[in-house]
Amino acid sequence: MADQEEEDLRAALRMSMQQHSPPEPKRSKPRDSPVGPPTSSSEESPEVKSRRLQRELMAAAAEKRMLASKSYSEAVGSSSKSVKKGKDSSVKDENLGKELLETEANQLFSMVFGDEVSKEILAQWSNQGIRFSPDPETSMGLVQHEGGPCGVLATIQAFVLKNILFFPDEFGKVASNMAQNLGSSRLSSSECVASNNFAALTEDVKRRALIRSMSEILFLCGANRNAVIATLSVPGNSVVGSGHIAENETNAFEGLSIESGLDLQKVLRVTTCTSQESALQRLGAALPVFQSRMGALLFLISALLSRGLDMVQADRDDPSLPLVTAPFGHASQEIVNLLLCGQAVPNVFDGKMDLGGGMSLKGISKSVEVGFLTLLESLNFCKVGQYLKCPKWPIWVVGSESHYTVLFAFDTSVQDENELEERESQIRKAFDGQDQSGGGGFISVEGFHQVLREVNIKLQPEKLDHLCSTGFIVWSEFWQAILELDKNFGGLKDSTGSMGKKVFDLYHFNGIAKSDLNGNQIACGGETPIQRPRLTKLKVSVPPRWTPEEFMADVPVSSASAGNESASKDVEVSKPEPSQHAPLVDCIRTRWPRAVCSWAGDPPSIV
Repeated sequence: MADQEEEDLRAALRMSMQQHSPPEPKRSKPRDSPVGPPTSSSEESPEVKSRRLQRELMAAAAEKRMLASKSYSEAVGSSSKSVKKGKDSSVKDENLGKELLETEANQLFSMVFGDEVSKEILAQWSNQGIRFSPDPETSMGLVQHEGGPCGVLATIQAFVLKNILFFPDEFGKVASNMAQNLGSSRLSSSECVASNNFAALTEDVKRRALIRSMSEILFLCGANRNAVIATLSVPGNSVVGSGHIAENETNAFEGLSIESGLDLQKVLRVTTCTSQESALQRLGAALPVFQSRMGALLFLISALLSRGLDMVQADRDDPSLPLVTAPFGHASQEIVNLLLCGQAVPNVFDGKMDLGGGMSLKGISKSVEVGFLTLLESLNFCKVGQYLKCPKWPIWVVGSESHYTVLFAFDTSVQDENELEERESQIRKAFDGQDQSGGGGFISVEGFHQVLREVNIKLQPEKLDHLCSTGFIVWSEFWQAILELDKNFGGLKDSTGSMGKKVFDLYHFNGIAKSDLNGNQIACGGETPIQRPRLTKLKVSVPPRWTPEEFMADVPVSSASAGNESASKDVEVSKPEPSQHAPLVDCIRTRWPRAVCSWAGDPPSIV
């Protein structure tokens, strides 16, 4: 039908050109013509004139159609070439991800570093890749060369250890051999692997564990709906992060400087993944970028974008402060909490703390895969809640005043509690639920009566009056009353002083490369210390939490008493192993009160 119409228009155009010549321009004088009045033959009749005008209109329409058709054909021809040429470009752009808007980039930079940030802090965060240690004995660990990003590295490290130790079947035979019999998600004490077995981990196992851990954290930040992955696009090297990365191509941004949101916008490209498969593939392709000097910063940005910048600000108690703290550029607790639980809350207690007047402080709202302990709790600066203290897996990020490290165990039974320990945890949780002092350890009389009803404790009237006489109840006094109260009334009275003691091993990893003289980790000749991360094995003995202090010196710590069963009254008392002390021990005691620790070589360092 369209071809017939086109042919009709062409015929009309030819007819018009044959029967009527184009009009000539106006002249000042008429053509020569016979003298005398004009005859009727020299003038067009109305009918002829109408047909002529109709032919002209049809011809003009035909000409217009032909010109349009020619332009379209040329456009199609040229665009078909450009489509094919641009196909690879569009795929490349898709692989690279999209740019952030200028407002987003400025908001992101301001949230992380604030409006005034020193070049030293920027250098710390722009010179730290996510790389494994080349040292065989610490080969499972991520190395830190700069201060500042340790909070990011330590959290990734905790998830890497979780995947290597407790999901070995997903990472090959070598990892599986490290953690046999994990079908029940538990290792017995006799199956704990020696630290030097980490040397058996292959690069492929470590790489896959790292990629899975990064994906897991990002989906955690994205509420298990999506993960945003941030990579770099450098002029002249646009394939960086596209899945065709060569190791030497990361040198393209060795001289890259990011000092503002605009600098960030120029080079940052982000991709949103809605499935674990796509995220694993994307992270695997971009791994050299995360291993480059920009890696730690890129992963932090990925986590923030996965959560959403507005959601991150809503999580915080004071969104005006930068997430990287001045003056030393340390990762804030908000960053660590974001990576641990998916929310950038600033506190480590469970739930929310109501301050009255519609104001509250935000803490941890749910259980976590890996936990958190801090030296600041031993100094009474904060109170870590049960969500972070008792994670699903026996792995903890450990915070000090200036650094983050990792504490872990191969045996999940280190977190098991016997009947009396579970009872204590139940009572403490009920008490903390009524504590509105921010971990100060005291509650109101009304809250105290609620605790007694909740945990079914029946105190003698005179003891109850004594505890309530001051108008508030202190945990230490309440706890002492529980220790003196018989089990039949809800207490924890134990005449033997030996119930519930445990002995187990913990391992501590510090990713900062330091001089190491720890045990057999000595350079050849035993004289020159070598620079590398530190992995320390600790022997931990935990007496019953309700053991009176006067019996502490007589608590046996031999492996024969490592079980949770009750010991008989006539058990032979042995002298405990000599205890050693370091700030890490204070952190451990916030999780296992009055734990006794020992190790070989230099004390473990948390700074």
